[in-house]
Amino acid sequence: MPDAPLVLALGAGGFIGSHLVDSLVDRGYRVRAVDKFVPNIPPLFRPSDQIEVVTGDFLNRGDLVSALRGVDQVVHLVSTTNPATAENDPLIDIETNIRGSVQLFELCVEAGVSRVVYASSGGTVYGDPPSDDPIKETDPTDPVSPYGIGKLCVENYLRYFRRKHGLDSTIFRIANPFGERQPFWKRQGVIPIFLDAITSHKPVTVMGDGTMTRDYVYVTDVTEMIADSLSTTPRHHVYNLGSGIPVSVNQIVTTIEEVTGIEAIRQSVPQPLTFVQSSVLDMSRYTAEFGAHSAVPFAEGIQRAYDYLKRVSDERH
Repeated sequence: MPDAPLVLALGAGGFIGSHLVDSLVDRGYRVRAVDKFVPNIPPLFRPSDQIEVVTGDFLNRGDLVSALRGVDQVVHLVSTTNPATAENDPLIDIETNIRGSVQLFELCVEAGVSRVVYASSGGTVYGDPPSDDPIKETDPTDPVSPYGIGKLCVENYLRYFRRKHGLDSTIFRIANPFGERQPFWKRQGVIPIFLDAITSHKPVTVMGDGTMTRDYVYVTDVTEMIADSLSTTPRHHVYNLGSGIPVSVNQIVTTIEEVTGIEAIRQSVPQPLTFVQSSVLDMSRYTAEFGAHSAVPFAEGIQRAYDYLKRVSDERH
């Protein structure tokens, strides 16, 4: 489809990025998939002649200049840190994620990109919500962790670039995505960590009493919602993307036990002061504008993640 719009997917080799490439191809887009792809290892996304695979470094100015040529829209999914690494060294987050994102936005202006879509963090930018009600996009942003502070900083730079340079942008504050292709061996994300531990008959660490709740959303729900937004001009600058359903740590453990048939070995530790007790996103803004999506139920998502873990574990051994 040579006349189809060309979308640059930055971070296309990752967990969310690879699914986004699939979702974009399904909708007829041409995709320039950029990441630090390892030679001789096929990308996670499905092969297609609509995909141009480019090996590049998000922090390398020359790589970005080349990647942006002829691009209509950019989806920025790169994160050089995670909540734990940003907590351990906030300067790394500043020097890589924030600086790299600002450089990207400058180059997007020079290249004439029509819009930047940014994957922010709905689980961290709001901080401690004032109540147990689902969080709206209009609620205060008061992050309590370096990771959330960094994400919000990038959001604010996008507002600056829109006002100063006319660079259009859309921000998606994503809840806690999980599912197939999530790298459980990287020890990132409570669901893959718990799945790996329980299936290996190792203890799972529960913060506090296990009642802490989060909004967990299956990864393809996220990428389909993002992909659907690219064909229109959104009415708002910021959208929450989640399930809108609170799930506690205890519920995660119980569901994994039910799916795997393995009893968990639980150990409790004090909840860190920077952890938010409850974070569930209100999805009404997105659904009012783009319509409701059929969501993968939580237990089914855990089953899919478990099937993936078993398949990858067999391949790695």
